Amino acid sequence: MATTWSGYRGLVLAMLLLVYSFNFLDRQILGILAPAIKLDLHLSNTQLGLLGGTAFALLYSTLGVPLALIADRTSRAWVITASLAVWSGFTALCGTATGFGQLFAFRLGVGVGEAGGVAPSHALIADYFPPDRRARALAIYALGIPIGLAAGTLLGAYLATHVDWRAAFIVVGLAGMAVAPIFCLIVKDPVRRVPGPVRSPIGAVFAILARKPSFWLLSLAASMSSMAGYGIAFWLPSVVKLAHHLDLAATSYFVGSLLLVGGTSGVFAGGVLADRLGRADRGAYARVPALAWLVSMPLLAAGLWVDSPVAAWLLLLLPNALSLLWLGPVTTAIQHLVPSPMRATASASFLLINNLIGLGLGSWVMGALADHLAPLLGDQALRYAAIAAVGLYAGAVVLAWLAIGPLRRDWVDEAATA
Repeated sequence: MATTWSGYRGLVLAMLLLVYSFNFLDRQILGILAPAIKLDLHLSNTQLGLLGGTAFALLYSTLGVPLALIADRTSRAWVITASLAVWSGFTALCGTATGFGQLFAFRLGVGVGEAGGVAPSHALIADYFPPDRRARALAIYALGIPIGLAAGTLLGAYLATHVDWRAAFIVVGLAGMAVAPIFCLIVKDPVRRVPGPVRSPIGAVFAILARKPSFWLLSLAASMSSMAGYGIAFWLPSVVKLAHHLDLAATSYFVGSLLLVGGTSGVFAGGVLADRLGRADRGAYARVPALAWLVSMPLLAAGLWVDSPVAAWLLLLLPNALSLLWLGPVTTAIQHLVPSPMRATASASFLLINNLIGLGLGSWVMGALADHLAPLLGDQALRYAAIAAVGLYAGAVVLAWLAIGPLRRDWVDEAATA
């Protein structure tokens, strides 16, 4: 029975990873297709930045909390299934857009769908996996970020090269819709530790989080990191293409391999380190990300600066790993700031802050800065805007380091969640 349970638990995690990969595939595909869309629809960098972050983040962030509340009170698996179907449908519709307004509306729809995916998944993983394996499990789930980013870059470039940019949106959207019923058949909610009628009221979750300094410090640290990370990830294909004079296929190989090799190793390493170091000191869940961001800053800036594509790839590899290392430790820490029945809502509250700031502003601010610098720097404006964004990691380092002590005091042990 134990072996069967362990096998099913692994299957659930694999399905959640697959869905999360589609989540980021649908986000990143716009980044690799940006030059073609810009030319076809006559868009500015500022408009592309709005499409890459703000259009998506507006409803993605704000609807995450109510959808997480529904998931905590009904079925997390059903909420994830419905979300996947909705965001995939709107992704397919992006391929039919004829102007900025239509594409902005469809990206809003993608955000509506994806709002119900991540927080319920965090809560499912926290219920399926014991505390000493939780950060590792959440890190495996977070592998969907580099896998999805890499897949979006490679698949988007391939379809755009051999068909057009519209086909790329339609194909990945329909693929996600096909996965939704399979996910629904396989993934089931575990038995809740606390029955529905005695769950805490909505305000109780926010009240608990609001008085915990570690929640605010970690949320703002992740937001600073995400503002840099999402902005650079969205614009990196354009930066690489212009800086190193690569065609679309070569650009996709450059960026896709960076995300796949660096990103996956960094995300998984973060989970393993947090599980090991966190047993002795809960503060490690904040200290590990702070150190990773600190080391990544000079390497990332150097990789964006150099003119050799080979040197750039080598310099960017390690910071691609380190900049995503925070995912396992921080998402695990957020799960341990509240009792078990509140986990999806706590995760959604964290994502609300992180995504409104990080996802909502990252690509837009970088695009606007590039447009501002373009009269002086021409095609190199995006590169300088990306280098400027690296400085945001300094704020993330300071905030995460300040969270170490409060996190030790705010932590809710597993026994208290029963």
